[in-house]
Amino acid sequence: MASFFGWLRENSEHYLLVAAHHKLARTQGAPAPRPPRGAKEFFWLRVFAPTYAALPWPLRNRIMRAMPGSHRRTWAPPPRPPGPAV
Repeated sequence: MASFFGWLRENSEHYLLVAAHHKLARTQGAPAPRPPRGAKEFFWLRVFAPTYAALPWPLRNRIMRAMPGSHRRTWAPPPRPPGPAV
């Protein structure tokens, strides 16, 4: 993904997954992933992920649909089977 939106989506997915691992470890009493290191990880894990989680789904959905990328692709209809239906 070479575009800005590709970079944004790639980082968002990664850090939302890491934040989910932190949350799961906390609720299950398991060892958590290492804490964020550096400004980049701090932003994604301590600012972006909680803000994203606090947004209501309709707003998140509107934001995702407004951005170009693969999430806007629709599924192709299934191919019709040849011959009569039996």
